[in-house]
Amino acid sequence: MTADTTATSSTATFTPRYEQRVKLIQDVVRNNSTLDDKAASELAVHMLHALDTIPERLR
Repeated sequence: MTADTTATSSTATFTPRYEQRVKLIQDVVRNNSTLDDKAASELAVHMLHALDTIPERLR
């Protein structure tokens, strides 16, 4: 490494797929209702659970 080049380290953060799905639903709920972030997040968790309990062949 020379004096005029710098080393950059890239740290990627892993977000579990479940959290990505909750965030997606939360954003949709928040953007289409008057709920605040906390209420939208709680509703998103319930909605995702309900969707996940539907058998795959019925989805």
